Amino acid sequence: MIIDNVRIYQPFNESAGEDACAVSISQGKITDILPSPYQGNDEVVYDGGGKVLTPSFNDSHMHLLRFGLLKKELDLTEVSSWKELKQEIENHYDIIEEGDWVFGKGFNDAEFDDIDHLLTAEDLDEIHVDAYIYLMHEDGHECVISSKALDLLKQEKAFAKEPDIFKETDENGNWNGRFKDTAVHYIKHHFWGRSVEDAKEAIEAAAPHLSEYGITSVHTDDINFIGTYEKLWQAYTQLEEEGKLPLDVQLHHYIFDKSDAADYVRENKLRTGDGTRQVKVGAFKIFLDGTQRLHTSAMRNPYPDNPSTEGVLIYSQEELNEMVAIAAENNMQVAMHAIGDRAVEQAIEALESEKARTSQLRHRIIHAQTLGPDLIERLSKLKPYIETQPSFLLGEWDKKDKWTPKELVPYCDAFNSLLREHIPVTLSSDLPIGSINPLVSIYTAVNRMDLKGNPEGGWMPQERISLDDAYLGFTVTPAEIEYQESKKGKIQPGFQADFVLLDKHPKEVESRNIKDIEVLETWYRGEQIYKK
Repeated sequence: MIIDNVRIYQPFNESAGEDACAVSISQGKITDILPSPYQGNDEVVYDGGGKVLTPSFNDSHMHLLRFGLLKKELDLTEVSSWKELKQEIENHYDIIEEGDWVFGKGFNDAEFDDIDHLLTAEDLDEIHVDAYIYLMHEDGHECVISSKALDLLKQEKAFAKEPDIFKETDENGNWNGRFKDTAVHYIKHHFWGRSVEDAKEAIEAAAPHLSEYGITSVHTDDINFIGTYEKLWQAYTQLEEEGKLPLDVQLHHYIFDKSDAADYVRENKLRTGDGTRQVKVGAFKIFLDGTQRLHTSAMRNPYPDNPSTEGVLIYSQEELNEMVAIAAENNMQVAMHAIGDRAVEQAIEALESEKARTSQLRHRIIHAQTLGPDLIERLSKLKPYIETQPSFLLGEWDKKDKWTPKELVPYCDAFNSLLREHIPVTLSSDLPIGSINPLVSIYTAVNRMDLKGNPEGGWMPQERISLDDAYLGFTVTPAEIEYQESKKGKIQPGFQADFVLLDKHPKEVESRNIKDIEVLETWYRGEQIYKK
C-alpha cells in the first residue's frame, strides 16, 4: 500500500516536510519513503491530500481501564453540587438495596457550594445507610466511603500497614470515611474487583477516544480497578485475539510491598517486554509518596501553605531498595511515583545501587515534579527515564509556590534542565487526570502557559523545551523504555506503520497554536483506525 501526497514531520529531521512524499507500507511496516506523486506499480494508493504525516503518539503513563470505566460506569466529573451528586447516583442506580455496592468516579467536592465541608461517610449514609458506597475524587488520590464500607475495611488487618496520614479522622480520632493516596489504592484493589468482561467493555469504550487523538501505544497501570494481574492480562489479550485492540499496550503491575514482587516473579514467567504481539509486561509500579494537593508528597522542606508537614514517604529506604533489587534480579523494570523532592531523592538512591541495574533495565521515575540542583546532578549520572505530565501545569502553575519553597520553585517541572543533562524524558497524560490530547501536552511543554495563554511568556520560561524535544517525548523516547526504539516511533523503513495525518505542520504554526492542531487520521500497524 502507498500513502501518497503527504509531507513528513518527525523530530530533528530537517529535510523532511519540505516536499511531498509517498510512504510505502507492507505487512504493518513502513518499507520505503518515495517521491510524490508515486510512479510505481502498487495497486493500492491512498491520497494523503497534502496532509502532514507524523509518528503517532505513545503515552507512557496513563490508567486506561480507569478512563474506560469513566465512559462505561457512573461518571461524576461534571457534578457541581452535593444535591446533583446524589441525583446522579439515583439516576444511575434504579434501585439500591441493603448490601449493594455503589461506585462513582471523578467528583470534586471542594467545588460544591451547597455543603460547607468535604464529604464523609456520614454524608454518604444519606444516600443509603446499608449500602457499600465508594466515590473516587477526580485526581484518583482521594476517596470517600460509606459507613457500611468502613465497617468492612476495619476487618482488613493488612490495611494497618497503610500510613495513618492517609486515613482521615474525626474529632474523636475515628476514621471518617475519607482516605488518600495508597490507602485509596488498597481499597480499590481489595473491594473494587471486576470481571474480565467488565474490563473488556471498558477498554473497548476507551479505545476510540485514544484513536481520535492519535495514540496507538500506551503504558498503563490498571490493576487496582480489576483486582488481579491475571484478569487484567486476560482482558487485554482476549481483546487482541478478537481483533478489538487498536493499540500496543504495556501493562504495569502495581506492587504494595516486596512480597507482591516476589509473588509475581514466582508465579509468572513473563518479564518486562515479554508478551504477545500487542500486549506486553510493563514495569513494577511503586508509589513512594502522595500528591501535593493533599500535602502528602514527600518534600525535603515544609509546605509553605502548611508548615506543619513535609508530606510522607511510604517506604523506608531499605524497603524500597529491596523491592527494586527483587525486580532487577528478575529482569523487571520499576516505575516509581515520586512527586516531592524527598521522594525523588529516595528513588535516586535506590536506583544508584548496582543491584538495580538501572542502565540495562531503563527504570523510570514518574512525575518528578519537584527537583533541585543536587538531584538533577545525580540524575545526570544515573539517567533513569523521567515520565512527565506537562498538562498538569495548565491548572497548577499558579499553585507551585504554595507547595514548594521559593528557592526550589524554578526546579518544578524542570523539563529543559533534565534534557540539557541528557536525562531521557517522556511526555504523558496520566489519563484520566491530565489531558488526553498529546498536542495539548506538547503545547504546554513548549510554552509553559495555560490554554488562555497565561502567564504571558510562560511560567518559569527557562524550562520551556523545543517542539522537536517534546515530540520525541511522545514518540521515540517511550519506545526506548519498551526496548523498541529500532521498531517504533519514527517514519522510517523497517518501523511499525503507526502514524497520524495532521491538518497543520507543527513547525509552521505559532507555538501557542500547537494545541489547536487536529488529528485527521490515525493509522496503526498500517491500518486506518480513525478518520475525522
